[in-house]
Amino acid sequence: MNKEEILEKSRQIHQDEGMEHAENKGRKIGFIAFSILFAFLAIFSLFYGESVTFYAISSLFWASIAGESYGKYSFTKTKIYLISAIAQSIASFLSVANYIVTTLR
Repeated sequence: MNKEEILEKSRQIHQDEGMEHAENKGRKIGFIAFSILFAFLAIFSLFYGESVTFYAISSLFWASIAGESYGKYSFTKTKIYLISAIAQSIASFLSVANYIVTTLR
């Protein structure tokens, strides 16, 4: 395969590595911002005794972490990421269940 064939195949893929890098960096910054906001809201909710709010935001946090762990597992096939994704999914489900039970009381 010569240089021109390789370049032509690369153009056909329509994949911009610079854009992928920017999107990944944006996701990382977004996740950090999400985590900081979660920590603030969780502490604030617990300080004022708002367990319903805590359960609601906890379910979102655990679901987000579970999705990230599953993404890592699907790429690396490392069992620790799979176990982590399952545990975090369970934590998210339990937080949703607590939210529903507490809200309906």
